[in-house]
Amino acid sequence: MSPSPLTTSPEILSLLKDLHTKSLTQESTVDWHTLPQQCSAEFDSIMLDKFIALDQDKCELVYHVLRTINAKTVVEAGTSFGVSTIYLALAVAENAKRVGATTKPRVIATEKEESKANIAREHWATAGKDVEDVIDLRVGDLRETLTSDLGTVDFLLLDIWTPLALPALKLVQPYFRPGAVIIADNTIKADEKYRELFAYLDAEGSGFRRVTMPYEGGLDMIVYQ
Repeated sequence: MSPSPLTTSPEILSLLKDLHTKSLTQESTVDWHTLPQQCSAEFDSIMLDKFIALDQDKCELVYHVLRTINAKTVVEAGTSFGVSTIYLALAVAENAKRVGATTKPRVIATEKEESKANIAREHWATAGKDVEDVIDLRVGDLRETLTSDLGTVDFLLLDIWTPLALPALKLVQPYFRPGAVIIADNTIKADEKYRELFAYLDAEGSGFRRVTMPYEGGLDMIVYQ
């Protein structure tokens, strides 16, 4: 078994393991084939109490990428119960400790539902001040909450319902630094629903390059040039 890439305490590692277990247990009860259209009122109601957390191996990859590119400002489109947000916060906080670092670490997290945001805050409080203090949680429709005050963005996590992936990318794109990285989840499993996003990314002169990695459901890594 590979060692964890995280630089953190045993307590936080234990917390993350517990949250991932709860998410997987809950997700196994969801019949994805019978769900209503994403982002509809009925769909949102069903998902209101669901983790749908990014898988642990994907979270660890994201953490590793953030440490590698020395990311200080990260945007997360789709926070839910805040599991992946902990990884993002740990990574940018560690990067800020490097010699010569001057940028304050920040994770701009987005969540539509206030009830989910409250649970996320509880998880971050359990993780501790080092996690809590770097998270800028924006509750509401991300098409409104990501319109300002982003600064220079190093990384975007698109762990969001597919109809919102392209709008989120377009909102953050003006703030990307050269070499910024975007990770999009379930790109094989939901490839048909990502067609608009892929067409935008793959268009000649878009400034983006992407590769699909063989994680469960697919995971795309995109680089902004």
